[in-house]
Amino acid sequence: MKCPLVADLQPKQQVSAVFLVQNKDVRQKKSGEPYLSLVLCDKSGELDAKMWDNVAEIVDSFEREDFVRVKGETQLFQHRLQLTIHKLSRADEREIDLADFLPVSRFDREEMFAELLARVGGMKNPHLRALAGDILRDDKIGPLYKLAPAAKGIHHAWLGGLLEHVLSLCRLAEFMARHYEGIDPDLLLTGIVLHDLGKIHELSYERTFSYTEPGQLLGHITIAMRIIGEKMRQMPEFPPRLRVLVEHLVLSHHGALEFGSPKVPLFPEALLLHHLDNLDSKMESMRASIAKERVSTGSWTAYNAALERSILIKDRYLADPREPAPDVEPAPKSEAAKQAIRHATLFGEQLASALGKKDS
Repeated sequence: MKCPLVADLQPKQQVSAVFLVQNKDVRQKKSGEPYLSLVLCDKSGELDAKMWDNVAEIVDSFEREDFVRVKGETQLFQHRLQLTIHKLSRADEREIDLADFLPVSRFDREEMFAELLARVGGMKNPHLRALAGDILRDDKIGPLYKLAPAAKGIHHAWLGGLLEHVLSLCRLAEFMARHYEGIDPDLLLTGIVLHDLGKIHELSYERTFSYTEPGQLLGHITIAMRIIGEKMRQMPEFPPRLRVLVEHLVLSHHGALEFGSPKVPLFPEALLLHHLDNLDSKMESMRASIAKERVSTGSWTAYNAALERSILIKDRYLADPREPAPDVEPAPKSEAAKQAIRHATLFGEQLASALGKKDS
């Protein structure tokens, strides 16, 4: 196993290790000289890194998604861990175990998949049960469904992330379908299983997470519609109107046209799917932001671009011995200010009186 992992690093630690280059950027110091700004990663997380000297000698020796061996020292910069690199060289990939570098769900994927199959198997509607079950058991789909991330970086961005996200939605939907009258639990569950199906081909996850060419050109909604359409062609007995509802669930799950859905949700299960999907993705994004701040010292996370905000680390905030800023009493007004208010009030009264006489 790779050692040390990003998650094990502490401030003021001497580091000699191999990392995967997630991002590479050449910037300029105030003096005009170049420096390297990198994001390095392994399966446990990512690390901001800077190389200030001898950049010209190594800048062309590696690229994004290459493995590099670095020597340097960690420090806290603006309350967050950063690695200052003293030496860097491209690593020999024959010595690399890819399992050390791609993040993986903290839950067992086989157990999650078995639970999902059991939930699908418990559906009462035979058509929906057959559709979802056949897709998950397909030899070309099931293995990818267990492996794919749910997103490139916004939420559940790890191997098994799609399955983890879907199973989380299943558990939320189980309660919601009982809470709201008239919800068809089988239809909602089918939408949950199929809504992100296209991500098995939209995303590439051999080294870092990125988009495939079909992912860039079509997107996961279109890819999912293709897969579902192919499967339904093998099910001529599937009720046509029910098929339209299933297709709408997938097409509308982003909730708004500007977010990539060609249709907005137009029946209760579709609206519920959208809001559960949105809730789960945003809650996981918040959790992940807080988890990344394990060695930082502040009460706020780094800026979360997906949520367009920094996140309060509640436990640190509550444990902070400093008192919050007290409510500030308004400063006493000067005599001149009080006189101005009196003149303004008198003018207002005279104006109101004049207007009242005019109206009468």
